[in-house]
Amino acid sequence: MALTPTGVPIGSRVATSPVEVGGSVESSHSAVTWSAVLGGAFVAAAVTLILLILGSGFGLSAVSPYSGSNPSAGAFTAGAAAWLVFVLWISSGLGGYLTGRLRTKWSNMHGDEVFFRDTAHGFLSWAVATVIGVVFLASAATSIVGGAAHSVSTVLGGAAQGATQAAGQQAGQNSGAGEATGYFVDSLFRSPNPDPNANAADVRAETTRILANSAANGEVSPADKAYLSQLVAQRTGLSQPDAQKRVDDVLGQVNAAKEKAKKAADEARKAASAAAMGSFLALLIGAFIASAAAALGGRHRDEI
Repeated sequence: MALTPTGVPIGSRVATSPVEVGGSVESSHSAVTWSAVLGGAFVAAAVTLILLILGSGFGLSAVSPYSGSNPSAGAFTAGAAAWLVFVLWISSGLGGYLTGRLRTKWSNMHGDEVFFRDTAHGFLSWAVATVIGVVFLASAATSIVGGAAHSVSTVLGGAAQGATQAAGQQAGQNSGAGEATGYFVDSLFRSPNPDPNANAADVRAETTRILANSAANGEVSPADKAYLSQLVAQRTGLSQPDAQKRVDDVLGQVNAAKEKAKKAADEARKAASAAAMGSFLALLIGAFIASAAAALGGRHRDEI
């Protein structure tokens, strides 16, 4: 029997496998359906706005100037924060679901790739909606600040002339020296026995510098206390012990005000920190919800 050069009998049939001529075909179309992304983002932004208006209505209906049983500030803040988180999650879910449901359906694609693209579209929709919300809030804040600045300038306009005159007088007293330097200059020329005929404005200015220096240093020196008590005794006619007691009472009020201001600043810092961390977590969970909702919408799209 005659054989071919490859050892196969001449005339026999050999099964051959098809040869793949070309490799994988690369699509020139973008994998992102921006129309679906933008549509879901605008839906999320609109739902957020509507629910925030609804929440404002609930909040205003819960308080009344004529009611003695209004919720406390802490409870009101906690309720507002919880509602804001609810709004973010609901809007993210709706926007993400619509994005996945409306996205272009691709055929002949692996299921894992479809899932990834759906979740990516949901994440993009959440990101665009977040940027829209930030721009809206920034615009509103700018408008509010601009209106407040205009109101303040209008109110201060009537007092500009008097303020200018007072500033001129004060500049004449403190020209070339700050409050701290003025305090030390006063100490250099301080008399053991204050002049009872001294100008009242000068006495008040010197007292103010002493109190400012004590506020900066955290305490009043015994010499300053004794000098202040002498000034108070001369100006008010009080006895020296009574004047000393009044000075101690005023210094106590100054220290109490300082502590109150520090406490308020610390509470504001803690509240701002908690708000920032809470906002971060809420937005992060919102991104996850939007991505998961987009994957769900994509599955419902493919089932049709």
